[in-house]
Amino acid sequence: MAAHLSSGRVNLTALREAGRRELREFLDKCAGSKAIVWDEYLTGPFGLIAQYSLLKEHEVEKMFTLKPGRLPPADVKNIIFFVRPKLELMDIITDNVLREDRGRSPQRDFHILFVPRRSLLCEQWLKEQGVLGSFIHREQYSLDLIPFDGDLLSMESESAFKECYLESDQTSLYHAAKGLMTLQALYGTIPQIFGKGDCARHVANMMIRMKREFPGSQNSIFPVFDTLLLLDRNVDLLTPLATQLTYEGLIDEIYGIQNTYVKLPPEKFAPKKQGEGGKDLPTEPKKLQLNSAEELYAEIRDKNFNAVGSVLSKKAKIISAAFEERHHAKTVGEIKQFVSQLPHMQAARSSLANHTSIAELIKDITTSEDFFDNLTVEQEFMSGIDTDKVNNYIEDCIAQKHPLIKILRLVCLQSVCNSGLKQKVLDHYKREIIQTYGYEHLLTLNNLEKAGLLKPQTGGRNNYPTIRKTLRLWMDDVNEQNPNDISYVYSGYAPLSVRLAQLLARPGWRSIEEVLKMLPGPHFEERQQLPTGLQKKRQHGENRVTLVFFLGGVTYAEIAALRFLSQMEDGGTEYIIATTKLINGTTWIKSLMEKLEPAPF
Repeated sequence: MAAHLSSGRVNLTALREAGRRELREFLDKCAGSKAIVWDEYLTGPFGLIAQYSLLKEHEVEKMFTLKPGRLPPADVKNIIFFVRPKLELMDIITDNVLREDRGRSPQRDFHILFVPRRSLLCEQWLKEQGVLGSFIHREQYSLDLIPFDGDLLSMESESAFKECYLESDQTSLYHAAKGLMTLQALYGTIPQIFGKGDCARHVANMMIRMKREFPGSQNSIFPVFDTLLLLDRNVDLLTPLATQLTYEGLIDEIYGIQNTYVKLPPEKFAPKKQGEGGKDLPTEPKKLQLNSAEELYAEIRDKNFNAVGSVLSKKAKIISAAFEERHHAKTVGEIKQFVSQLPHMQAARSSLANHTSIAELIKDITTSEDFFDNLTVEQEFMSGIDTDKVNNYIEDCIAQKHPLIKILRLVCLQSVCNSGLKQKVLDHYKREIIQTYGYEHLLTLNNLEKAGLLKPQTGGRNNYPTIRKTLRLWMDDVNEQNPNDISYVYSGYAPLSVRLAQLLARPGWRSIEEVLKMLPGPHFEERQQLPTGLQKKRQHGENRVTLVFFLGGVTYAEIAALRFLSQMEDGGTEYIIATTKLINGTTWIKSLMEKLEPAPF
């Protein structure tokens, strides 16, 4: 586990264990040999809870991906579908079941496991297709909060932001509330709840209602968390649009991290052999797992990328010195000592080689002219320069047909940093985008407006400068090597969301009432009664533990900023992070994009 958690009192393994237990119980209900048919989206999150070995212990012999047609042959007693409750998946399952050869013997039993909730709508649909009766067990597996790391939980609900803000669908908020109830059952009631935003208000209300409706859920576990902070993503629309500048943030921006794994271009990782002239370069992408179990990654993941190089070169010197030791090992004892350390040293050497290659890949991009120009414009907007007129760089990018998502991120960033754009500026951008990229993107522009990302300025007032100054969102003298403020994660811009968490811890939100009113949605505080004898008496020097839950997604740069606050000597607060989804500007905008299909004539 990461160094910054070794001192912490929160151990998320209990959550993973509870998930495994629930899975075992279900698998044992389906006696005999099994094949699992996976909804592809679930395989990544499930891999973080249960390894294949656990499934094997419970007689899972085959695994297939859910797709239309006949199921592949498998000599098993049970076929279990692991699926999200989505109607389009029910159609595929119906097709699978109807094509099953009823004449075969012995017959195979069908079961269905809905993740994270059973759905009456889906079951009704299966009934109408005449296949509901084919399923012996129909159950749900409440995979709400998945532990991604020692201090990080995610629901991996890809459409949560869109559902909440565009479709007024609160399903993901219900799952968030359920996940928080599960967490409290394992880690004790959280005495204080703070929140900002409409979705935060909803989740808090649902939690309070669930607690009232299940009085038995009042447990006698000593609370691990002191505070829960619920934050709506739309309270801070700015942060995910900016390019993250931490090591982990840049890996995600450039290559995309999925369920802790990243796929990288293979050529940088080919073993260099003499005299072969690179004739067998690997073609498969290199897949690496990234989490704090890897010592070096835990150390560099949250640093500003400009501070990573010096750490890697120091490590290289230490490792080569350690390998040199073998020449000095004379006695049997010394040789034994060296051999015993060898596996650790070899692991450290290969970890260093991997991260040196990744850093080189990233550096090729961050030193490019285009990256620099893009970043310059972002930083001008965030520091309040020229946010109210059409930007030349954006116009040039549109003229050169740069990727549409890049354009949308910049235009939305400008809009957010100006509390909306003047109507003629907005119309100009929209016209240019439609003319260059096609009218089918009208729906996307409409979605961005509905979500508050790209909108006309109402009331003619730009509140962003007041918010920026009061919350100190822009720092001119940022220290990237030895940071003293969270603004290092964006080289100058302090994430608004994390600043709110920092100010809540001290001096408290009363100091920023005026600014809170300028941000969307209500802010509130709730207290949950603890049974007598469970009230906390804090030992001197003991940190408070705050769970920050981002409703609508969180970026790796924000996570880095919260970890930085956890590590501050005089901080006094340790942060655990939960979210509906890990996002970056690209995946976030993508989730809001829609294409108008051309007319079929």
